[in-house]
Amino acid sequence: MTYLDFEKPLADIEGKAEELRAMGRKGEGVDVDKEAAALDKKAGDMLVDLYKNLDPWRKTLVARHPDRPHCRAYIDALFTEYTPLAGDRTFGDDHAVMGGLARFNDAACVVIGHEKGNDTKTRLHHNFGMARPEGYRKAIRLMDMAHRFGLPVITLVDTPGAYPGKGAEERGQSEAIARCTQKCLEIGVPLISVIIGEGGSGGAVAFATANRIAMLEHSIYSVISPEGCASILWKDSERMREAAEALRLTAQDLLKLGVIDRIIKEPTGGAQRDPDAAIQATGQEISALLAELSGKKPADLIKDRRQKFLSMGSKSLN
Repeated sequence: MTYLDFEKPLADIEGKAEELRAMGRKGEGVDVDKEAAALDKKAGDMLVDLYKNLDPWRKTLVARHPDRPHCRAYIDALFTEYTPLAGDRTFGDDHAVMGGLARFNDAACVVIGHEKGNDTKTRLHHNFGMARPEGYRKAIRLMDMAHRFGLPVITLVDTPGAYPGKGAEERGQSEAIARCTQKCLEIGVPLISVIIGEGGSGGAVAFATANRIAMLEHSIYSVISPEGCASILWKDSERMREAAEALRLTAQDLLKLGVIDRIIKEPTGGAQRDPDAAIQATGQEISALLAELSGKKPADLIKDRRQKFLSMGSKSLN
């Protein structure tokens, strides 16, 4: 388990409990069960307290936690008969975006998501979930297919933002993001989006211009990263905590503002503590959201989606 900075006291307690158990396993004649159980209880209480009222910056750290389940884990657990499709038929395949045909609850669908990777090798392969133009054009291709065959689209968003490299800009990064966002607004099928970790900038909006948007409890969704915001506004990236507060990037704030529709509760300590439980809760929410949209005509789905985004900003936090 990787511990975040604010979890260090918890790491100490859980480490001591594990040391006691290791002593017991070695058969050193010491009865450690009672002491270890007491430490476990103390750690459990501390975990609840730590995650009870996380501030926006700590939520940002949790959303970026390397042990959180990523897109591949959700697809493997929730979807069957997943058939990945590669390439944008223009330039190449972008490994930061994965998607294809699948079945969800035994019904055909299209699933698209950002994949960050789980170790150094896979993170480099997937470019840390930062898509290039060909990734967005692959998503457009998949959404066109879904529209043609009447298949609902489910997107899993987890990206720091679109890749800002020179090659990406030369190949039309901003145009590709805009076209992908436009395509989300045009397709006449149910479109469900779930922010499973980071929802960063236009790179996230291009997948999340949906009929229904859900966020995991400790995920974030914002126009820019807190560090980027602080660098632009105050020329000081160290003011990221202040920026995180101002951005209103938490699921709780965004639900109040009407930007999202649902918050998916995470296990105590975040999705990284119990990935299976977090994934199953996400699957249940996707089922409920699809049921809400079931039976709606294509024109009504498009109107519903457009109206949702036209109405944003009409609510306030007060």
